[in-house]
Amino acid sequence: MKTINLLAFTIILLVVGCKDNSPAPTLVTNSKDYNHYLKTEKNEMLDAAQQDYKFWEKKLEKEPNQFPYLVKAAASQSLLFNKTGKIKHLIQAEVYLVAANEATAYKNSGYLRALSRNYISQHKFKDALELLKKAEANGDKLKSTQKMLFDVYLELGNTEAAKQYLTKIENYKDFDFLIRLSKWSDHEGDLDNAILYLKKATEIVEAHKNEGLKQWAYTNLADYYGHAGKIEASYNHYLKALEIDPNDAYAKKGIAWIVYSHEKNPDEALRILNAIIENYNAPDYYLLKAEIAEFKGDIIQKETQLELYNNAVTNNLYGDMYNKYNVLLFAEDSKKTAEALRIANQEINNRPTEQSYDLLAWAYYNHGDVKGALEIMENHVVGKTSEPEAMYHLAQIYKANGLVDNAKTLKGELLESTFELGPLMAQHIKNI
Repeated sequence: MKTINLLAFTIILLVVGCKDNSPAPTLVTNSKDYNHYLKTEKNEMLDAAQQDYKFWEKKLEKEPNQFPYLVKAAASQSLLFNKTGKIKHLIQAEVYLVAANEATAYKNSGYLRALSRNYISQHKFKDALELLKKAEANGDKLKSTQKMLFDVYLELGNTEAAKQYLTKIENYKDFDFLIRLSKWSDHEGDLDNAILYLKKATEIVEAHKNEGLKQWAYTNLADYYGHAGKIEASYNHYLKALEIDPNDAYAKKGIAWIVYSHEKNPDEALRILNAIIENYNAPDYYLLKAEIAEFKGDIIQKETQLELYNNAVTNNLYGDMYNKYNVLLFAEDSKKTAEALRIANQEINNRPTEQSYDLLAWAYYNHGDVKGALEIMENHVVGKTSEPEAMYHLAQIYKANGLVDNAKTLKGELLESTFELGPLMAQHIKNI
C-alpha cells in the first residue's frame, strides 16, 4: 500500500464511476472502532515534541557552540516532521545535524548515522551511504552502522552488498536484525517469511513494552497482511497502532485504504482522509483523494485534488521525494511524457533499483517507444521483482509488443493483487 496504491494515476481518465459487478465484499471494518481516533483534540506526542524543541532552542541561544544541543534540537524537528508531515521540520533537522557533524569534523558515528537517517527520509540515498561509510571507518558502535548500511544498499539496489551486511548483523534475538530479515524476505518475494520474522520482532518489543517500536511493528505487519490478502488481520493491526498513538496518520490511512479498496466505500474512505489532513500534511494524501474521486466518477474533484498535489510538490524542499509519483502522473499526460522520462532517468541516477527501471520503462511506453520499454523491462525488471505495480506495467508493455500470451499469464497473477492495486486498476487488469 505504501507505494502501490497510486498506480491508478497511470490510466486513462474515466468520465463515469467504475461499476464492479463482483460479489459484495465481506466487511471487516466498523466505524465504531476508529471514529474516536478521527476526533482527537489533543496530540500529546506532538505537544511534547514542540515543547522539547523550544527547550533545546533556548539552550542553543545561550550556548550556540554546544553541538550536543544541535543533535537534540534535530531529534525534536525529526519528530515534528513525523507527527505533522511538514517538510520544513525535516529540512531544519538536516541543518542542525550538518552543523553538529561539522563541529565534530564528521568523526562522531552517532551524528553521522543521525544525518544519514535524515537523508534516507529525503531519498538522498547516495549521500546517506557516504556518511555511513565514514561511520563504518570510525568503528564505534559498528553494528548500528552496519544495520543502516544494509538499509541503504537495499534502497540503492545493491542487493549483494545488502546481503553481506545482513549476514554481519545476524542475531535472531535482535529486533533490528529481524525487521531487516523481514524486509529482505519481502524483497525476495517471500511474503510468508517476511510476516514470520516481523511477528517474531514484534514479540520482542511487546515483551519489552517498547510502545514506539510496537506501533511501528503493528503498522508494518498491517501492510504485510494486506499484501497477503489477510484484510481483517491488517485492519486489526492498524487499530493496535492507533491504541498506542491515536494520531497515527499512517494507520488511519491504512484503514481508509481497506474501506476504499476492499469494501468499495469511497465516501467513508474520504471521511477518514479528510480527518487525517486536518492535522497532517503530505502531498500523497491529495493523490489518494484524487483516485477515490475518480472511482466515484467525480472528475472535477479529481482534478482539484491533483492540482493541490501539484501545488504542494512545487515546494523545492521536497527534492526528489516525490519523483516516483510524478513519473506516474506525467507519463499519462501526452504533453508531459518527456518530463516523465527526465524524472525517471534522474531516479535511476539516484537509486538504480528494479522499481526505478520499471518507472523508466513505463515512461518510455507512454512516450510511444514500446520496444525500448520492453528492452528495459527484460534487462532490469523481469525476474528481479514481483511487485504488482511493475507486473502491471510489464503486462501492458508485453501486450503493446504483441506478446499477448505473456501478458495473459501476468493478468492471472495481477487479479490476485487487486486489493493492493485498488478497484480502478482492477478494471484495467481485466481488460489486459
